[in-house]
Amino acid sequence: MKMLSKIFAIAAFSALAFSGTASAQEAPDALVKRISSEVLDTAKSDKDIQSGNNNRIMQLVEQKILPYVDFERMTQLAAGRFWRQATPEQQKQLITEFRSLLVYTYSGALSQVRDQKIEFKPLRAAPTDTEVEVNSQVTSSRGGEPIQLSYRLEKKADGWKLYDVNVLGAWLVEAYKGTFASEINKGGIDGLIKALSDKNKQLAARAAKK
Repeated sequence: MKMLSKIFAIAAFSALAFSGTASAQEAPDALVKRISSEVLDTAKSDKDIQSGNNNRIMQLVEQKILPYVDFERMTQLAAGRFWRQATPEQQKQLITEFRSLLVYTYSGALSQVRDQKIEFKPLRAAPTDTEVEVNSQVTSSRGGEPIQLSYRLEKKADGWKLYDVNVLGAWLVEAYKGTFASEINKGGIDGLIKALSDKNKQLAARAAKK
């Protein structure tokens, strides 16, 4: 999960981080490519981000990234069949806690951006498709094998939204599905909510010390 954390922060979240002026009709691969470049350039040049300033990183995540990730769908997919067992209030709590977990887990990795570049592959989709998969790879001037990345996006009324990412053959949502199921089997939906909340408190305390 450590590798997933780094790559997801550097590539997946940043791919959807834009100012809100993009057209909903813009091709999803063009959108991801344009915004990836914009955010990676910011991460590379911002001294506060490079030094690990948690407030600056969190500000970037909150303002530029979160509006363009479909956390509700991500949480629903991670919860799987258990989602229907949760009350509306429990579903709301799960979304909130999972959202916080992803933010705390991945935002710190933005400070590790140095010379990474994202290269995109041709999009295989029809103009009428409302769900697409954008494939890319992360390369570094320091060498090493390219890291394969795939993004799943859905076209909503307000534009394309990210709801899953594949790193080196592992889908993010699937990686969390087992953890969710284990916690639910031990303590029910409330047990999962508590486990996520406890983890977020630990990550928040750790971030506050930076």
